[in-house]
Amino acid sequence: MIFTRPSRTSGALAAAFLSAVLLVGAPLALAQQTTPAPAAPAPHHAKRPHLSAAQRVDHRIELLHKELMITPEQEDAWKAVADAMRDNAKTLDQLAEQRAKARDNMSAVEDLKSYEAIADAHADGLKKLVPAFAALYDKMSDAQKKNADAVFGHHPRHRAAKKG
Repeated sequence: MIFTRPSRTSGALAAAFLSAVLLVGAPLALAQQTTPAPAAPAPHHAKRPHLSAAQRVDHRIELLHKELMITPEQEDAWKAVADAMRDNAKTLDQLAEQRAKARDNMSAVEDLKSYEAIADAHADGLKKLVPAFAALYDKMSDAQKKNADAVFGHHPRHRAAKKG
């Protein structure tokens, strides 16, 4: 197997991808007791060159909150999810920035270690996000849980996995 040095934008793209994965990993459900049609996921993959990483995360959090109509009773659990999303994005953004600054002087080993650090941060972020989301999910009605499950199922990764 031959490894090639990534382009200048690949580190930023990898960080953006990992951020998107973390953000998509936190969809929530509608708060109504009736069974609504599953909400269409927000275009989380759309590029927003005008927004900083923090702004993109806040935008995603705001969209999810509106789409999923978090109830007042769920706000504390929602805040924990949103805080985890923000913390994870901040960490990944810092690692991507460090990688970008060092890219021209990295050896192949250092390059791989920088990807390893990003992957580790992604895994650590999920370890924070999953319990926060599980606590929110536990507070959802059956209709909300069904909708949350459908929202997860609408992610392109999940559709591809179901086909194969």
